[in-house]
Amino acid sequence: MEEHSGVKKFFAGLFFVTGLVLIVMSIFVIGLDKGLTQPKFQATALFNEVGGLVEGSPIRISGVDVGVVGRINFLVEPIEGRSLKVTLNIFKKYERQFRRCSRISIRTEGVLGQKIIEISEDHSRKVFDVTQPIIGEDPLDVQDMAVVITRTALGLQKTTSGIDDVVSEWKYISRKTRRLLNRVEDKLVEGDLFKVF
Repeated sequence: MEEHSGVKKFFAGLFFVTGLVLIVMSIFVIGLDKGLTQPKFQATALFNEVGGLVEGSPIRISGVDVGVVGRINFLVEPIEGRSLKVTLNIFKKYERQFRRCSRISIRTEGVLGQKIIEISEDHSRKVFDVTQPIIGEDPLDVQDMAVVITRTALGLQKTTSGIDDVVSEWKYISRKTRRLLNRVEDKLVEGDLFKVF
């Protein structure tokens, strides 16, 4: 009986240790995937609104994951109208590509609307100075898009009504011209062309 109880304890302990090893390995693999063990450098970006960006969100240059968002904090005093500070943890191996870029913005990705930071080159702007905070472009809000779409629809409605007015004027001119030409033709047939006017 004691031998049977010892075997049960052994297998229970083995199951527990195996589960613990699997959990540690999973955390390690996820950490490797997220770049937790890669050397990084930090940069700071300033935004007025982050639109749902969270710590751990990916940072991309030309679609390549080059880092993750570290922290998002409020500034005590706004800098250039921006009140939020986002700490960027960029992998060291992408530092050269990062230093060539000059535009940083928050984008929405996928069907679920995950927020990411997109960094890109813009030759019309000065490249990043990592020693200074980088001024970012705020994400486009859904309400802002709705306002733009509404304004566009109203503009199209006005344009359509204007086109309707022009078409009706052309119809009126066409009718008048047709009547005039018919009268001229009738007078030509009768030989009284100069009596039309």
